[in-house]
Amino acid sequence: MASRTATKDIITLRGSAAIVSEFFGYSANSILYNRGVYPEESFVKVKKYGLPMLLTQDEGLKSFITNLTAQLSEWLESGKLQRVVLVILSKATNEVLERWNFSIETDNEVVEKGESRQKSDKEIMREIQAIMRQIASSITYLPCLDEACVFDVLAYTDKDLAVPFTWVESDPKLIANPQIVKLHSFDTKIHKVDTLVSYKNDEWDEQ
Repeated sequence: MASRTATKDIITLRGSAAIVSEFFGYSANSILYNRGVYPEESFVKVKKYGLPMLLTQDEGLKSFITNLTAQLSEWLESGKLQRVVLVILSKATNEVLERWNFSIETDNEVVEKGESRQKSDKEIMREIQAIMRQIASSITYLPCLDEACVFDVLAYTDKDLAVPFTWVESDPKLIANPQIVKLHSFDTKIHKVDTLVSYKNDEWDEQ
């Protein structure tokens, strides 16, 4: 009789940090593409999470996202990262038009004791797929951005964290009386990421 051993997917703190930081990189690319912040022709299609995803070929943006995900991974591993917000602003007026908010809950027991958790890679991928599909379909539930836009990234960390000089203190870039759409979440069993997008209320809706 053949013997079979049930294998379980072990998630370590470093592995979880890598999954979440990579997710932020792909999310940022998808948001900037789907919201038209960067030109369509500056992206190429790749396969990730079992889906066609788009990655920027703009060298400046590629470098920014690479450095961003490396820093986020470090903060995730230390358990010090609470939230990441990608903000889309009007290039002409600097008015905040959208805030893509990723809130992070960390299992501090894992950080303090170096423990691992169990969850299958396939299950995590399915949860991330659901978020990526919602970002890709954002044109169906968000107002059209009919002006040139820029973006910024805010990171909310523990106050005692030593922050690199490339990061500066910022106001939260909030939107007054925003509309809010809650998206799916995903959980590595070490880091849980809740996603929502808030956007400027269309004045026409109030008439």
